[in-house]
Amino acid sequence: MKGLDGKVIVVAGGGSGIGAASARRLAQEGASVVVGDIAPAAAEAVAAQITGEGGRAVAVAFDMADEASIKNLIDTAVRSYGGLDGLHANAADLGVIHQDGDVLEVPLAVFDRTIDINLRGHLLCTRHALPELLKRGGGAIVYTSSASAFIGEPSRVAYGISKSGLNALMRHVASRWGREGIRANAVAPGLVPTEKTRDSIPEQFIRFALDSGRSPRLGEPEDIAALVTLLLSADGAWINGQVISIDGGATLR
Repeated sequence: MKGLDGKVIVVAGGGSGIGAASARRLAQEGASVVVGDIAPAAAEAVAAQITGEGGRAVAVAFDMADEASIKNLIDTAVRSYGGLDGLHANAADLGVIHQDGDVLEVPLAVFDRTIDINLRGHLLCTRHALPELLKRGGGAIVYTSSASAFIGEPSRVAYGISKSGLNALMRHVASRWGREGIRANAVAPGLVPTEKTRDSIPEQFIRFALDSGRSPRLGEPEDIAALVTLLLSADGAWINGQVISIDGGATLR
């Protein structure tokens, strides 16, 4: 893709799944990648794979719930590679999502944790990344959203609210800084089993998704990584303020 060679991209939540696939694809396209993850060993493994294949990457232990940790993630990109050109904000707490319910039953601790990571943490990540992007004359941010933001699920109320808020944050950034060269977009993946989630997805749910969908297969992390990479590249230069569904046609909008 155009315009990624030599660019510096932070992947916040890049130790596994969609984030890891995005970090690898970005490096393959010539970007220097900072892989941040709450699991340091996972981040190190992704960075080692990239460098072992001739790419440029460093790993950082970071927690989307901790502002000092977020600041260090962005600062590491500047220290290591001289600046920042893009951010893929992809972190989430996948542990609490299975405790999420409807508005009557969701534990407030689960609601608060979900908002803390999926919304507050992404706001802070944006707050620390934006000044560095502006120093370079512009840049791009891609947030990982979800169809839960707009399909109206009967459960997972905290998750849906957090992703709706994330879409609003993305549109705010695109509107406020678009004329200064900042592009902000969100990807809304469909069912994409990853190493962290594959064993927790009920077989009947997978069968339902395959039987009712418009694709003969489920998604792969690399499918999402391809779109993330496009949006961070010069090939996506005229895409701004959009939530793009990438789900094999599961949602039609």
